[in-house]
Amino acid sequence: MSTTTAGRAGAREWGGLAVLSLPTVLLGLDVTVLYLALPSLAEDLRPSGTEELWIMDAYGFLIAGFLITMGTLGDRIGRRRLLMVGAAAFGAVSVVAAYSSSAEMLIAARAALGVAGATLMPSTLALISTMFTDQRQRSLAIGVWATSFALGMALGPVVGGALLDHFWWGSAFLVAVPVALVLLVAAPLLIPEYRAPRGGRFDLLSVALSLTAILPVIYAVKRFAKDGPDVPTLAATVVGVAFAALFVWRQGRLASPLLDVRLFADRTFSAALSVLLVGLVGVGGSMLLITQQLQLVEELPPVEAGLWMGPPALMMFAAAIGAPLVARRVSPAVVVAATLALSTVGYLLLTRVDAEGGVALVVTGFGLVYLGLGAIAALGTDLVVGAAPPQKAGSASAMSETVQELGLALGVAVLGSLATAVYRDRVDGVIPAGTPPEVAGAVGDSLAGAVSHAHRMPAGWLDQAKAAATSGLHTAMLVAAGCTLVLSFLSAVVLRHVGVIGGGPDEKGGTDDGGGAGGGRGDEPEADTADAPVVPAGPER
Repeated sequence: MSTTTAGRAGAREWGGLAVLSLPTVLLGLDVTVLYLALPSLAEDLRPSGTEELWIMDAYGFLIAGFLITMGTLGDRIGRRRLLMVGAAAFGAVSVVAAYSSSAEMLIAARAALGVAGATLMPSTLALISTMFTDQRQRSLAIGVWATSFALGMALGPVVGGALLDHFWWGSAFLVAVPVALVLLVAAPLLIPEYRAPRGGRFDLLSVALSLTAILPVIYAVKRFAKDGPDVPTLAATVVGVAFAALFVWRQGRLASPLLDVRLFADRTFSAALSVLLVGLVGVGGSMLLITQQLQLVEELPPVEAGLWMGPPALMMFAAAIGAPLVARRVSPAVVVAATLALSTVGYLLLTRVDAEGGVALVVTGFGLVYLGLGAIAALGTDLVVGAAPPQKAGSASAMSETVQELGLALGVAVLGSLATAVYRDRVDGVIPAGTPPEVAGAVGDSLAGAVSHAHRMPAGWLDQAKAAATSGLHTAMLVAAGCTLVLSFLSAVVLRHVGVIGGGPDEKGGTDDGGGAGGGRGDEPEADTADAPVVPAGPER
């Protein structure tokens, strides 16, 4: 059954999309707002260096670890139900985080927020696939959804700065409470429930295996970014890969697996995931380095830096909305390849930034990078979700989110480490003789350390540190440009079989994998009514 023959969404579904965008904006905002709150909460709670790292990382570890589990759980117990439970938990735990009286309490709250956050992303995306059965409308809706996360990230410094100017650090967490309340009230009115028929037994051993596969890998990536390739990094990688192999082996033996590995046999599904993974590597690294460039090199206050991130967010929005519209007439392979080529130009522009000032060039280059992100986030995610049958949409959505989380983490680790290596190499030879060892260690480690100890260094030395950091940015962006250009060519090849969006079975570009490359997802049951017993029925409108 082609999705182009299904009923088109009306005002209620588009209103539901607005509700589903709220938690997505919230999760994006939560990524950046804590960076602003960290200095004041550190002064209040006085965490150790290790505790400070866990305050930052506990959320990301747990959200990445539980995405696959929560995506499948939503398919089994009801996607709207899981979304509402997760939103309620996220709001409640945010209050606990806001009023934490110790570093240990805040770490525990951040970990719980990660588990709750893992329920939101796959649930929202899977519900979009239920509500928008017409492929053209679904592609546009996913474009709006994909942009919401970037919008939240751009708003983080602005909202966080405004709150911290008037309130204590805990106010940054309380933003989640009104969002959760609105979602809990509006979701039953605008969003249909969906539960997969014949879901089968929920395998707890698979949950444990998925966690022991994903968490060590994410830990290894983050540790590599901070300490380089040491023994703990290698050990965590080996453990993660070993448990990943066990996880895949077990999924192939289960009648009702946590993750249906047969989805990877669909070349549209696998190709789209690959493009998302590699594309997000460049974005993750550049996001870290551009934030550093604006705040530490250009010396912009956080609120102003957040405002300068507005234009790139608008360019991502334009691409995420425009790419699905263009892909109705032009092959998605061409659209993705063309926008990634523009991203390559953006990375090359960033290699021309200098330490003497160039905010406009930074914003222009990063805006072109975000242009490619908008296109691959919208079209890649749509292809992943569209290739899966409706009852597996939650699992497919979770896989898409996991791949993007991993891509961002790899980008920070690889490009961040490369830029840091260049900085250390340049700075090592210009640290004056007689500098106290603790100061030399701090200024030689990172630009942040150089800025914080600038008063203990000779006049003008900080300019040399800024120049070294900018050289690191140039090197990382040059590598990102080369990789993105290669990805542009590869995406034109691996996605060439995907037909125009909504083209129907005759315009699918010759796909033979039974997936939804051109819009078909099979004659599967769709959604349950919101309040009646769960049966394979049509979607509630």
